Amino acid sequence: MMISKTAGTSVLWISVAIIQLAGAQTRVAIETEAGVIEAVLDDQKAPITVANFLKYVDAGQYSGAAFFRTVRTKPDNQPKVSVKIDVIQAEVNAEFRRRSFGPIPLERTRDTGLKHVDGALSMPRNTPDSATSGFSICIGNQPEMDFGGRRNPDGQGFAVFGRVTSGMETVRKIHASPSGPSAAKDGVTAGDQRLTPAVKILSIRRK
Repeated sequence: MMISKTAGTSVLWISVAIIQLAGAQTRVAIETEAGVIEAVLDDQKAPITVANFLKYVDAGQYSGAAFFRTVRTKPDNQPKVSVKIDVIQAEVNAEFRRRSFGPIPLERTRDTGLKHVDGALSMPRNTPDSATSGFSICIGNQPEMDFGGRRNPDGQGFAVFGRVTSGMETVRKIHASPSGPSAAKDGVTAGDQRLTPAVKILSIRRK
């Protein structure tokens, strides 16, 4: 059986396109009332976490959502924990909080090779395999959030699934915004961690 030169070229270009698609990374724009944050998601290394995040994006559940929590070391607003971090945390629109898509398996940084570096996007959780719709953005490197770190006592860390590519000035602005006491009296959320007011997320969309 003979394949023409033209047909062979077509097959080659199709193969290249498939390879490029397989290596593609999804980009998103997080539009907040404080400014726009752009991020790239690591579909290849954290496919489960990225797919989960995009389900909420595509369902519009981050429209009207908010960054509601700031966790700071300077000034320290984490009086009940010895292992301190710097992050901001977001949640979906209140209308959808009881209608999540369900928890997902934890993609440990030990396995993905991703790290909680400055601008990393990460999924908050309590127990392993319990993350749903919330996400955090790191301010500065946060190695205690990686696998083997001590921020979560179980040592399993949190799942990194992307990083900020532009708009860190907006992230830092939110991080430094006024905050007041949370409802918690003990644990990691105790202290002046509740943003007052919360910073609205107008939308998150694919680019």
